[in-house]
Amino acid sequence: MNRLRWSHWLLTGLSVPMLALIVVLLWWRGPDWNVVYHAFDLVNWAWVAFALGLNLLSVLLRSVAWQLTIDQALDPPRPGFANVFSAFSVGLLANAVLPGRIGELARVAVLRRHVPRGRGSSGALVGTVFAHRLFDLFPALLLILYVIATAKVPHWAVTSLLVVSIIGGALFTIAIVTARRHQRPLDTAHSVRRLLAMARQGLAVLRSPLPALGAILLQCAGWFMQLLAVYVAMRAFDIHAPLPAAALVLLLMNVATIFPLWPGNVGLLQAAVALPLVRYGVPYSTGFAYGLVLQVIEMSVGVGVGLIFLAREGLSFATLRDMPEADEIQIDGEFEETHPPERDRRARARVPG
Repeated sequence: MNRLRWSHWLLTGLSVPMLALIVVLLWWRGPDWNVVYHAFDLVNWAWVAFALGLNLLSVLLRSVAWQLTIDQALDPPRPGFANVFSAFSVGLLANAVLPGRIGELARVAVLRRHVPRGRGSSGALVGTVFAHRLFDLFPALLLILYVIATAKVPHWAVTSLLVVSIIGGALFTIAIVTARRHQRPLDTAHSVRRLLAMARQGLAVLRSPLPALGAILLQCAGWFMQLLAVYVAMRAFDIHAPLPAAALVLLLMNVATIFPLWPGNVGLLQAAVALPLVRYGVPYSTGFAYGLVLQVIEMSVGVGVGLIFLAREGLSFATLRDMPEADEIQIDGEFEETHPPERDRRARARVPG
């Protein structure tokens, strides 16, 4: 736990000066801030509210997809949708306001409070998070193909997107092979093997075609709601770019937030939004302002709903920061109860009777 706490503080310590550097660079070499400021003068906030609703619907659909994944990985009694949605929302909050993607472990930490212990449930929940994120490959690949076919994509980006598509397809193929292998005991003294066992347990949904298809379709629907939210928010700024432009913006937004260098990757995300819109005749400063609103729309859903459910769980923000660290140790201990190390099994095998 001390090692994890130190790594958390190290990541936070590195994020602060990096964020300060980005602020200085944005002020020095960023957009015309006067134009950015006045871009909000004529914003139609009704379109922004509509985009907020679409984003909330996206969260609901993606949480239902996680519910399907959990139902295949856990034995009864399973957590209800209210608890799953609560954990999912708290995870969004953690990802939005804390450095690193600790929201994935935070939602496991919240949901495991509603699952019976002692049956390897924490390890299975970690696996379901991995499987749930894996299902994002399908809508992401569809989005990449749509963007390449219809949007004004720079030539250098086409090659990058094709490489990402190939890697994504390979990852999913490996996941299917792993999920269909028979469960066998692993030496949990090795962290990598332990994580692989957890991932395989969570990928149980891939052995059931209908639930897997349902989870994939729900993830696709969630991404489509996000695409509509991006498109609708354009109308708020009187940007009349076509739907392929919105798809390009959504894709580059996701690329810009794969590695959270600081909370929200503020500045980097706005540049990722504004640059492709220049090819559609949108001034860079207007596109930057639009990127700010897009991030507010996304974060307001995650932070607003997350805070509500954080209070529902009776947790504080300080507790949320420590959750992943405590949960990591508890997962290890519980996992070893149901998957004892190889040396322990051999020792037991030598004991007569």
